[in-house]
Amino acid sequence: MPETDLKLLIEAAEEAGRIARRFSGPVAQSWDKPDGAGPVTEADLAVNEMLEHELRAARPDYGWLSEESVDNQDRLSAERVFIIDPIDGTRSFIEGSNTWAHSLAIAEKGEVIAAAIFLPMRDKLYTAARGMGAFLNYERIHPTTRADITGASVLAARPTMDRQHWRNAPPAMDRSHRPSLAYRTALVAQGRYDAMFTLRPTWEWDIAAGDLILREAGARTSDRFGAPLVFNNRDPRQKGMVAAGQGIHPKITEALVPEDAVPRI
Repeated sequence: MPETDLKLLIEAAEEAGRIARRFSGPVAQSWDKPDGAGPVTEADLAVNEMLEHELRAARPDYGWLSEESVDNQDRLSAERVFIIDPIDGTRSFIEGSNTWAHSLAIAEKGEVIAAAIFLPMRDKLYTAARGMGAFLNYERIHPTTRADITGASVLAARPTMDRQHWRNAPPAMDRSHRPSLAYRTALVAQGRYDAMFTLRPTWEWDIAAGDLILREAGARTSDRFGAPLVFNNRDPRQKGMVAAGQGIHPKITEALVPEDAVPRI
């Protein structure tokens, strides 16, 4: 990995924040994307345009995968690829909340090697590079060391606690929620919560940056069945995500129903 890759992502994330703050979420133009893919705003597109122009100019040999760009399968033959969510938590942005984030990552042969998650309205910059640790505003972060799943603090949507997803009764965990998946991953890496999980098919751009930040912090990540996350797939969706400290991660994946018994959600 070029030494400047993380610096490139940080500078791009900070510029993304400057652009996004020019828009007022509640009055920014917004519309629904086709096929129930969720909302998009003029801010998402403005940020994406800048990121694609600046990042691809800086690394013309890297592939490109972004929520707001037409997917070009040429990325599959690239050794390295940008995986970008211009604004993660667009609904939160539209509502005028401050819990949306810019999520930027670079993957090499399926593994994320550099990542930045920036919440400009909260002045929180989470960063990581492979083998270099994870940081919040340049201070080292670590996950919790909790080993008991009972009473664990978790970030998850309400439907994930339905009985159908668990081998037995859902564990007695203290559930909270944040609208941005990237922010959820960062909060677990920071040790603010013991775990996060999402059980739906999950877009790579929502979790790629968080995957590295979590692992570099010392947490464990996987899909909902405990398999390692591999990025830049032809279909850029993962089978959900579970992220937690080393002690409770396997307890969560073992408590979930196996792949052959998964319900549709």
